This record gives sequence, C-alpha cells and structure tokens, in this order.
Amino acid sequence: MLNLIFDKIDRQIELSKENLIFLLNLKEKDDIKLLLNKAYEIKSAEVGKKVYYRGIIEFSNVCTKDCFYCGIRKSNTETERFMLDEESILNSAKFAHENRYGSIVLQSGEQSNPTFISFVENILKKIKQLSNNKLGITLSVGEQSDETYKRWFKAGAHRYLLRIETSNKKLYQKLHPESHDFNCRVNCLKLLRKNGYQVGTGVMIKLPYQTIEQLADDIIFFKNMDIDMIGMGPYLPHKNSLLTKLFPDAPNMSKLLELSLKMIAVTRIHLRNVNIAATTALQAIHPKGREQGLLAGANIIMPNLTDTEFRAPYQLYDNKPCIDENSKMCSACLSSRITGIGEEIGLDQWGDSPHFLKKHE
Repeated sequence: MLNLIFDKIDRQIELSKENLIFLLNLKEKDDIKLLLNKAYEIKSAEVGKKVYYRGIIEFSNVCTKDCFYCGIRKSNTETERFMLDEESILNSAKFAHENRYGSIVLQSGEQSNPTFISFVENILKKIKQLSNNKLGITLSVGEQSDETYKRWFKAGAHRYLLRIETSNKKLYQKLHPESHDFNCRVNCLKLLRKNGYQVGTGVMIKLPYQTIEQLADDIIFFKNMDIDMIGMGPYLPHKNSLLTKLFPDAPNMSKLLELSLKMIAVTRIHLRNVNIAATTALQAIHPKGREQGLLAGANIIMPNLTDTEFRAPYQLYDNKPCIDENSKMCSACLSSRITGIGEEIGLDQWGDSPHFLKKHE
C-alpha cells in the first residue's frame, strides 16, 4: 500500500483522505523514515533547502479569549499580564533587521479594542520605517474585523497567522467556551485572503478527543482553504488550563513527536509548496525537535526575540524552551542547528510562501 501511495505522490496525483489516514497511521520505523524522506524530497524540490527566519516578538499576554488549552487564557489568574511598550518592540525589530532575519512575527493574546488596534497599526508603520521597508511582517493577534485587517495590511503587515487549532467543528466546541465561534474563525481566514495577506493557519496535534481521521481532515482543510503557510505543533498541557485539569496524564513524548513529524510530512506531501514552520513546541518534546521538523518537510523557524523578562509569562504550554536565552543566544544556537543538518539560512529575505507567489505571478 505504501508503495502505491508513493507512486501517486511521484506522479502528483492527489491523495485521498484514506491515503492521508494510512500515512498518518504508519507505525513501523522504517516506513516512517521513508515517509519523512519523501516529504524532504518534495520540500527540496518545491521550496528548496533554505530555512527562513521569523523572529517572533510576543508583545502581550493580555487576552480576551478563554480557550480551554491555553496558558494565557483570560481565566488564568496566576499569570502575570504584560504589554510591551513601543520602544521594546521596536528594539526587538531592530535586532532582527540588524541580524539579517528578513522577517518578524508580532504575536500577542487576542484583543480588539480601538487602543490595541491603533497601537499595532502604529508599530507596523514604525517597523517599516526603521528597516527601510526591508523587514517582512507577520501578524498573529487573533480574530479581528474586516476594517482592522485592512488597516494593518495598509500599515505594512503582509502575512497573518490565525490557527484554527482543529478544523472539526465539534472538537473545536469541546476546546472552547460557547462564546467562541468556529464559523467566525473560518470567516476571518477568508477576510485575510480577501485583504491580500498571505494566510497562515494550523492545528494542535494529539489533542484530547482528537482522532487520526480528524487530523487528515485538517490537512484537507488547509488545501480547501488555499492556505499559504502552516504553523502547527504538538498539544502540550499547561498546568493552569482547564484541559489539563480534565486530562492530567502527561503525554507520551515519543509518540507525540512521531505523530507531529508525520503531520508535517503528510502536509508537505499534500500541499507541496506552502511554508511550514518547525515550531518551538517540537523542541519542548525533544532537544532536536526543530531540526527533525525541518528534515520532515518544514522550512520556517521562529527564533524568539522577546525580552527574556517577559518570556516566562508568555507560556501557552508548560516547559517552553529558550525562555532564559537572549536573542543573541537564540540566534547563534539556531544557526548552528540549521547548518548542522545541511540546510542554509535565508538571511535578508522575506521567504514568502511559494504557494502564494505562484498564485500572483
């Protein structure tokens, strides 16, 4: 069966849902290795062996959402809330520019009040100014109105990451309070596309209640929604989240890493020329998790540029790596990790999604 599926892949025949499930269910180490190698082969052909940086600035953990799995959910009263000032954010952006990162991500908890919207808009304009328009900017600040997306795009953001976390509506409802609307989130992805953004989304892997069939549907969702970039990672519990209280058992890290790498590989195979991040959560599972993600088909890395003083309060899950390393340490560490597996770093480049660029040739 595996050889038949590989034959379809080589002939670029679209895989069925059953094919995706089969690949995600692979158990034998040799078969999994073949899968990861096939994904890396497609990555090399479609997007190359170049890794692009997205220097992430986590500028606020204030959030109006109450997602049951998240460490910065509104109801977590044990988290010290913060909002970086303009100078701190711009200093981090300046570091990225001076160290040739090419692109940054501005990420925060979700807010949609006028003060926050204007603050982000102003920051975008100033980052463009300080970098002479050379820094690419991704936003990851949640559900917003059509007007807000327009304002931010005009101010300089050109990519947006809005993770769906699961494309299964019933599972989504189990992970969120009733006030959180699945259809609203999907509609926001459509608004982002309409407003010209490169659109990113992603899911958590091995959630409570989740099935392999649903993960296959997630990959199909990415394709049907014409997604340009994927940011997905393993579900890791946070001690103060509601989901951890309901499911207190620690995950099997070996199995979790295996499934996460298979998801990256199958997504690469099915979507071919999108950008896929090797998320920091992979390194929380295994010291070389991000490198393994790159070798499974990912091509994006997100070094943390947030001031170390604020990294501990911005933990969506427990035991987040690199919270005590400053930006220079992270940069040096990642550089050696990436070149150590034979990949090249795409310095001074935005590293836009080839999938997006192909649509706009």
